[in-house]
Amino acid sequence: MKKKDIKILLVDDEQDILEIVGYNLAQEGYQIVTASNGKEAIVKAKKELPHLIIMDVMMPEMDGMEACENIRKIPELSHVIITFLTARSEDYSQVAGFDAGADDYIAKPIKPKLLVSKVKALLRRLKEEEAKGSETLNVGEIEINREEYKIVKDNREIILPRKEFELFYLLASKPGKVFKREEILDKVWGNEVIVGGRTIDVHIRKLREKIGDDFFKTIKGVGYKFEV
Repeated sequence: MKKKDIKILLVDDEQDILEIVGYNLAQEGYQIVTASNGKEAIVKAKKELPHLIIMDVMMPEMDGMEACENIRKIPELSHVIITFLTARSEDYSQVAGFDAGADDYIAKPIKPKLLVSKVKALLRRLKEEEAKGSETLNVGEIEINREEYKIVKDNREIILPRKEFELFYLLASKPGKVFKREEILDKVWGNEVIVGGRTIDVHIRKLREKIGDDFFKTIKGVGYKFEV
C-alpha cells in the first residue's frame, strides 16, 4: 500500500493541533481527514474507513474513550489502528485507553518529527500484515483467520481489536511456548512503538474475558503462553 492510499483520521477539539499534525502528516503524503469531537469522529470513520485514527481523549460532546469503544463495535472498523494523542500521561489513563480498544498512546506535547516517526511505525505493522497474506490457524476447537481477522470458537465468531488479535495469534501460533514480554512487545507493537509496561497485561486480561481464562497462562517474571 502506497502512502497516497493511506487515510488518517485526526480527532481533536483544538484546531491548532489538527492543523499542525495534519500539515506534517500531509507533507508525508498521507490522506488527512479531521473531526473535532468523538461523535463527529464516529461519523467520519464510518464514511472514510481510515487506516489510522489519532484521537484526543478530552473532548466535548463525546470523549475519545467512548468514541473508541463505539468505533470498535463497527465491524468494518474493528481493526483500524487507533492511537490516543493527549496531554493525560497518567498510567491509569493509559490503561483505560487500552481497555477502550486503543493500540497505542502518544502524550502531548510531541515534536512533529517524532509523531511522524511513530505513525510510520504503526503503519509499518499494517504493511507487514498485508505481506503475510492469508493464513488460517487451527488450535483445538478454535479457528483463526489472519486475513479476515476472524476467530471462530464453538461455532461462535469472536471479533477482536487489532492488537488483541495479533497478540492472540502470536501466542496461539506456538501452543505451550512461553513468550517473553520483550518478544511480545517487539512482535505485536514493534520496537519503535513505545507503550506502557502494563499494556500486555491489559490485553491478556481482555483475551481471557473473550476467549477463556484457561487458555492463557502467566509465567511470573517471564511472560505468557497459550495452552489448548
